[in-house]
Amino acid sequence: MEYPTDEQLDAYEGILLTGSKANAYEDIEWINRLVEFTARVATTKPKLKIIGICFGHQIVARALGGRCVPNDKWEVGPTPLALTALGKEVFGVESLYIEEMHRDHVPEVPPTFHLLGSTEVSVNQGMVRFHSAATVPPSPVSLSDIHVFTVQGHPEFNEPIVSKLVDARTASGIIDPVTSVDAVRRAHWQNDGVGVVGKIILGIYGVV
Repeated sequence: MEYPTDEQLDAYEGILLTGSKANAYEDIEWINRLVEFTARVATTKPKLKIIGICFGHQIVARALGGRCVPNDKWEVGPTPLALTALGKEVFGVESLYIEEMHRDHVPEVPPTFHLLGSTEVSVNQGMVRFHSAATVPPSPVSLSDIHVFTVQGHPEFNEPIVSKLVDARTASGIIDPVTSVDAVRRAHWQNDGVGVVGKIILGIYGVV
């Protein structure tokens, strides 16, 4: 429940909203305050870059005109995304695999955002909003044009992290046996989290 002041925010290059075991749609004080903070920063601090990962992706959606809801299926482990034309341009690749660990999702694209990719389970696997909030993306796209960038997957996760989570959540009954077996089957599939998505995040922040 502690947030930076406006003066502190003016010294920041950006903020990153991480994953969480909490549900982004819950009507509880700390989540509601995070949604309000995100909406205010996005509106009043246009030079400050906002990145959202998984729970952060869902919070950004809620804050900026979209919603987060429970899904009837889990997505777990390295998963191929069907990239949009814009997604291919932003990521610089034709295909992308990212580690997933979620059931809640963003079921559509909020106003002023542009879709980057989808899966059969979750249509909104990533989205961007440009500084101008343009209805048509700039052409060509530069990472410096991006104000808000989010992904549903976890670019920071790797196989050991996901495998431990799968084991723990299967043992506790959070993840069902069918999902668990399928995640184990795909455990060593391609993972572009650091090599592709991570570089894009750093590029948006102006680091590389």
